[in-house]
Amino acid sequence: MNTIPVIWDLEDDPQGNIQHLAEHGVTPEEVEEVLNDRHGRTVHSASSGRPITFGWTTAGRYLAVVWEVADEEPLTIYPITAYPAPEPREET
Repeated sequence: MNTIPVIWDLEDDPQGNIQHLAEHGVTPEEVEEVLNDRHGRTVHSASSGRPITFGWTTAGRYLAVVWEVADEEPLTIYPITAYPAPEPREET
């Protein structure tokens, strides 16, 4: 499986993306799982206009990951933040 390259700030950068994740109890590994899940759903955030991907972690958490394109070729992603999201409703 091909994985999308992801850019991470230093762990001790108080304004970095790793700290933003930690504020919501999310790890970088979980973000990468969601971003690389072929079943994830990506839309544009109504509040920021940035892409936001919804998906499951291997631990069974449903997360929203807000990100931006850091580089087009090859596609490289810079996660802004991530947080637990309400599980999607099943369509009937």
